[in-house]
Order: sequence, then structure tokens, then C-alpha cells
Amino acid sequence: MDRDGQAMASGFTSPEEPEVSAIDLAGGDAAERFARLAIELHDSDGVEETVQAVVDFALQALDCSHAGVALSVARGDLEIPAVTDPVVAEIYQHQVDGGKGPLAESMRDHSIVLVRDTTTDDRWPQWAAKVVGLGVRSVLDVPLTTAAGTVGVLGLYSVHPDAFGPDEEAVAQILARHASVAVASARHEVNLANAVDARKLVGQAMGILMERYDVDGDRAFAILRRYSQDTNTKLRDVAAQLIETRKLPR
Repeated sequence: MDRDGQAMASGFTSPEEPEVSAIDLAGGDAAERFARLAIELHDSDGVEETVQAVVDFALQALDCSHAGVALSVARGDLEIPAVTDPVVAEIYQHQVDGGKGPLAESMRDHSIVLVRDTTTDDRWPQWAAKVVGLGVRSVLDVPLTTAAGTVGVLGLYSVHPDAFGPDEEAVAQILARHASVAVASARHEVNLANAVDARKLVGQAMGILMERYDVDGDRAFAILRRYSQDTNTKLRDVAAQLIETRKLPR
């Protein structure tokens, strides 16, 4: 038996044709790979850049054709800040509009949802027909969870049936944990920045009122708050309008 034959018989591949699978990524150099991802996520500016780094890494770390992230926003709505292919955005939008599918279930139940073959899975017939039509045969949705709850879903898609096994699921969960922390941190930074901007706007608006009407700071703030309540407008927006137009909302 030649060297190649011995290699095949012993379960090893030849040096010229190395095989890389999710289980290889889950061990070996996994620490280095995820360390690089953590640094990239930390250096990302804002939520959109953060989740884009996540889906780009998913294509490298997992044997999937497409990837995407859907995030929960105000009032339970969903936004789609990052995808690796327009196909994913179309799949997501179908579920956003209809509310039925693995994405909605993963978000609602905080659970991993696996679709081994979209041509045989009968849990969401309309969704399955749509996805099959887009050439996707298997799906893995993994929730992005924090102490506050589920903040979104990482979706992995393959044009091949039964593409996601236990190894791929394990790597996807690690990636989802990294993404969850990064998204929560990015959102916290955005909220802090918005809060600082709001305070600056309110301060400028108070200054205008104090100069125009010769009132003190407490009175100026009370005026802004009253207009905010009477017009059902955010205090920040009332202040911004006053600064721009030099007039309070009617």
C-alpha cells in the first residue's frame, strides 16, 4: 500500500489536501481565532460594525453559505443590521413581516433552532417554501442572549441539507456569546453617547430660555419639560427644535 493509501486507511489526509472542519476550529487554534474576533469586536465602531464583524467571521469559522444577524429594538421590532448576502435579508424580512419561522421562535424562546432540510421540515410551510426558493437547504438560528434577555439572533444558512451538526452548533454558540457581549457593549456606548448629546441639547435650550425670558435654570427646565409633556415629544427633540428655530413647539 502506498503512502496515500496508508493515510486513507489510517484516517489521515495527505499533506496536500488538509481538511478543516468546525471541530478543528473548536479546538487547536480556536483560542487564537476567537481572541482575534474579540479584539475586532472591541475595536468596532457602533452596533452595525460589530455585527458585521460577527457575520464575516461566521463564514470563516463555519461551513455555511450565508450568515446574518437580526437584533431586537424598541417595542419588540426587529432590525437587520448585517448580512453576508441579500438572500439573508430577504429571508429575515419574510419573517419580520409574517412573524413565523425559526428566527421568531429562537427570539421568543431564547433557544437554538435547527432546520436540517428546508424541503422536508414542516413546522413553517410558508417560510420553508420561501427559503427553498432562495436555494437554502439548512438553517441554524442561535439566540444572542445577555443578562437582560435575548438581544438578537445569529442566523447561519447553507445551500446543502444537514450542513450543521453538533460541532458547528458548538462553534456557533461560542460565536453567539462573543457577539452578545459585543452588541450589548456597543449599544451601551451608543446609549451613553445619546444621553450626553441630549444633556448638551437641553443645556443649550435652557440657556436660550434663560436669556430670552430672564428665568433661572430650574424654571427654564420646567418650561421644556412642560412642552415635552403637552406635545408628547421627547425632551431632547423639544430642545433641538428650540435651538434650531428659536421657537418652542406649538
